Amino acid sequence: MHPYSPEPAFSSLFAAFTGGYPQSIGRQLSRIMERQSDGDPLLVSSSSDVALFPGDGRPPKLQSFRKHTKGFIELTAVSHVPLAVCYVARMRELEPDSDAWRGRLQLLIDQSRSARQANTVEMWRDRVALKAFAGMETKLVDLIEYTLATSIDYMTQALSAPEMLSFDVLRRDYIDAGPDKLPTSMNDIMFATFGLALLDVGYRMITWLRGLEIDWSRTMVLVSGQSGRATAGVTWSSNNICNMIWRASGERLPPDRLFVAPHAPKFSLESTPSEEELKTLEQSYRSIWCGIRDSIDVARCMFEGYEAYQFVPATLDAMPPIRSVDDHAACVGRLRRIMEDPQQLVSNCVTDYICDELYRCNFRPQDVQIPGFSNVDYLRLATYSRRSIGREGIL
Repeated sequence: MHPYSPEPAFSSLFAAFTGGYPQSIGRQLSRIMERQSDGDPLLVSSSSDVALFPGDGRPPKLQSFRKHTKGFIELTAVSHVPLAVCYVARMRELEPDSDAWRGRLQLLIDQSRSARQANTVEMWRDRVALKAFAGMETKLVDLIEYTLATSIDYMTQALSAPEMLSFDVLRRDYIDAGPDKLPTSMNDIMFATFGLALLDVGYRMITWLRGLEIDWSRTMVLVSGQSGRATAGVTWSSNNICNMIWRASGERLPPDRLFVAPHAPKFSLESTPSEEELKTLEQSYRSIWCGIRDSIDVARCMFEGYEAYQFVPATLDAMPPIRSVDDHAACVGRLRRIMEDPQQLVSNCVTDYICDELYRCNFRPQDVQIPGFSNVDYLRLATYSRRSIGREGIL
């Protein structure tokens, strides 16, 4: 049986229009748009980095905002400790006859001990040295001390009493522990540390973009490549960088000039691209942007007189509103949402709140109120844990 192939005459007619073919009408229209918009600013965000291509062949301005910046790994490592304990508990639950979970838990204990020893005011103030945390270094150290000491103690006990890794006990005594069990629950810790990481990201990103004097009315914006897990961040409401860029523009960026392109090539500043590579990337991104935009512009001409589609930026898709710095239920609801909804980036549990707080505080990060951090006296908790250092915990 021979495989089917379309009638050649119809294949040629198909190729005459479809933009995927180099000489097609669709591709030729995109090229005209590329030439005419060559001087317009092009802002491209990849999963960890942002590039502004000013146009007319001028060199780009580059900024890293996530993995390749100081402090991100340190903070998110702490954020992930309670989550890692829960993953080990799930391993044990799925394989009740295996002891493999013990090795994973012991490794996590050892790594947490090492991080606990490395956690000093000098590290945060002199080595990490982030403007967003200026003046908060001591409290940050105390938060991490409390988190790691508490977690080490719980994990160490669980090696001898595995029932502590059953989820009923884990929730009651560690993850969502009330004041009769822990002074501050690990749910509050996770939200606080995610919030602190996004405070730095949001502060640097927004202040950097605001300092570039971009003509937002002409700016072409592309959010490229995969961001987070394979299913996440493919829409405006689920990709936090969209809202961050829009807010940085003072909401002057026309929303319909920002496109999320998960299949577009991504770039990384981890190994700085050469000048030639950046030129090639810019041309590729301009081509993708124009190839998306041409359909919108043609539709507006074709169907004038009929009801138009108007894109309005959505907020972070029904995330529970945080009504106060003590709104524990809303914070935990957000943590649950970003883990259960495959479309969400993990950082979406805090992004809109932190951006709103930065605006409220006129971009003074030290004034931002972060649930689980601003409303907790970590000096008292950390002092107690340090007195108990001989038994690796505070419980």
